[in-house]
Amino acid sequence: MDDALSGDRSADIALPRHDAFDRVFVPGRTTLGLFFPIEAFKGLVPTLKDQASLAQKAEDLGFTALWARDVPLLDPSFGDVGQIHDPWVWLAAMATQTSRIALGTGAAVITLRHPLETAKAAASVDLLSGGRVLLGVASGDRPVEFPAYGRDHATRGADFREALGFLRRALGESFPDINSPLGRMQGVDLLPKPVRGRLPVLITGRSQQSLDWVAANTDAWLTYPRPPAAHLKAMQDWRAAADLAGVATPPVAQSLYIDLADDPGAQPTPIHLGYRLGRHALTDLLRGLAETGVGHVALNLRFATRDARDVVEEIGTHVIPGLGAVQAPAVAHP
Repeated sequence: MDDALSGDRSADIALPRHDAFDRVFVPGRTTLGLFFPIEAFKGLVPTLKDQASLAQKAEDLGFTALWARDVPLLDPSFGDVGQIHDPWVWLAAMATQTSRIALGTGAAVITLRHPLETAKAAASVDLLSGGRVLLGVASGDRPVEFPAYGRDHATRGADFREALGFLRRALGESFPDINSPLGRMQGVDLLPKPVRGRLPVLITGRSQQSLDWVAANTDAWLTYPRPPAAHLKAMQDWRAAADLAGVATPPVAQSLYIDLADDPGAQPTPIHLGYRLGRHALTDLLRGLAETGVGHVALNLRFATRDARDVVEEIGTHVIPGLGAVQAPAVAHP
């Protein structure tokens, strides 16, 4: 195996100035994004009604990112199929309807597909969107999908490292000489290349790796909501992992399901991976997350009881303006 295919960012060029990434991760504050589908729905399949106009509204109101999930197959035990469509096809469509907001995958399962396919799709959407793609990647968490793709769920950790190293070199180098179990590239090149030289890579969870490896090989960390004590421990572990890896602590993004109450003063009550709460409590929660070092929160409206347009409008009008600078732990861009 080629030594440069470990996924190690040390073999990669540094992340250049990236307008979309820098709008999502602003030191000392938390920005907001939205997961597709931007709607509440029952059952496994959303309606996808008015998604383009909702994406435009989110952009106009100051949300900084739109996130597409990678759910290639319907697994009834998993819960839903995200935005149904392939994430790259979907984000390409949303790129034509927006102009500034970042377009992220949360996250592309790079162990299921050849890295050249992921690299070409991601770079294509990046070019079509004017350089707005954030490449969230993961090793995969639905075992039923792996045999359908002819992949081994048990080896997804090693497969993740191999795939990440391959796609990074394919995206970042001209005519790379790659020798990998995943394929041999010699005398050929992948086009297009990312608008700004390379794509920001955001690793999800641990992706079957050690946390210090993740810290050393990601531009930002995508993680999950946790109870307060567990969240604080996770953030402490993240900073310790970055120290162990000898890198500046990469920014952190997390998901959060919310059901925004009609009453602005409603106190939080737990729902699946989030809360039912009023806008005042949501603002307080987000500012509290910023103080622990969370730079971006991607909201999921799957379990909302109000119309998505009203929720997006209220958050954009009343919550986002209240997310000013806070005193946060030292978190620097890689």
